Amino acid sequence: MANYTGPSCRECRREGCKLFLKGERCLSTKCSFDHRSAAPGQHGAARKKVGEYGMQLREKQKVRRYYGVLENQFKNYYEMAERKAGMTGENLLILLERRLDNVVYRMGLAESRKEARQLVLHAHFTLNGKKVNIPSLLVKPGDVITVKEKSRESAKFKALAEEMASVNKPKWMDANNEQLTARIVAMPERSDIDFEINEQLIVELYSK
Repeated sequence: MANYTGPSCRECRREGCKLFLKGERCLSTKCSFDHRSAAPGQHGAARKKVGEYGMQLREKQKVRRYYGVLENQFKNYYEMAERKAGMTGENLLILLERRLDNVVYRMGLAESRKEARQLVLHAHFTLNGKKVNIPSLLVKPGDVITVKEKSRESAKFKALAEEMASVNKPKWMDANNEQLTARIVAMPERSDIDFEINEQLIVELYSK
């Protein structure tokens, strides 16, 4: 399945909630979802009865779009989560939180995960001193993510440095706003994810 290249707000409307795919715009009065929240399509505004499978599918799609991963990637993360000890649903969300593009977003260096993914692909960061350009790379405790010295001199990152200082970082991350670095001090926990997700529905979907 290819990357979705259509309007981001259409995805929010399809899932019936804000996925914060446009960063600050989603919190402003310009957010399209606030003015037109019905599902896209000719019959989007019509009331539809949603069955058990439909609820499970929508929850999976909501989480997949929230983190910006493809269908096969999401399925692979689920299989990884299933093999780990503990609750599969929580393991899945923790794996998604550990993605490098999500870490860059959590650092406050991008307005959205989509922008964070672009920054990683353009090799603006190092991981433990080595250049990386893989958004799906999973970080672990002890890893240090840093903006490359050359990139720090750009006007974009100088502006991002100011924004980074005002962003609330998760407790599993120790960020240095001046140096544009972040050290992963612990694994993310389920309680660190403030987006409303019912991961049990996803487990039920894949358990069929």
